[in-house]
Amino acid sequence: MNAPLLNEDRRDALQEITNIGMGRAGDSIARIFNEFVELSVPRILTVEGLQLADKVAEMVGCKDVSGVRQAFHGQLRGEALVIYNHQHCNQLAELFGYEPESVSGSESELLLDVTNALVGACLGGMAEQFRIDIGFSAPALMGEHGAVTDLLRVEQIETKQVLFVEVNFKLERHSFSCHLIILMSDAQIAMVERAIDAFIERF
Repeated sequence: MNAPLLNEDRRDALQEITNIGMGRAGDSIARIFNEFVELSVPRILTVEGLQLADKVAEMVGCKDVSGVRQAFHGQLRGEALVIYNHQHCNQLAELFGYEPESVSGSESELLLDVTNALVGACLGGMAEQFRIDIGFSAPALMGEHGAVTDLLRVEQIETKQVLFVEVNFKLERHSFSCHLIILMSDAQIAMVERAIDAFIERF
């Protein structure tokens, strides 16, 4: 069995960093949507690469999902996944001002727009706490109307372990929620530890 990627103190610190960053991101997203955003308590896990799809499916809890991925790079590298319950996707039209009759042809565009806003705000908030710079690749659609295990194919996951950070976003007045999952490989752990230690030393 592999050793945990982070010790308990660093894991607690990372959860606090995530809390602060996500809180600021929630304020930013609330201004975009003109609606209160509810955030879950961040979950910090070490997940075996081959078990990643099953773990995400367990957290999301629904079979009909759409997913978008967006890589981030710089002093920290990894990938953010946003998983949407497909039943809630129609709420995106109202949030982004699309005409109802155009939703069916614009669903992919809506998912990309929302993902770009969420990932930019959330990872930007975390990077601010770490006092580091990160950049983002363009978001890309993983798939629509499918199961999580179809979106995340285990044969494409090369790393043995991943650092897994998950937050659930819900809007107060709409039947809309999604899961933002931040993945970093075990190869990134030394950089993550240095960033966490620098954060701890400031307090």
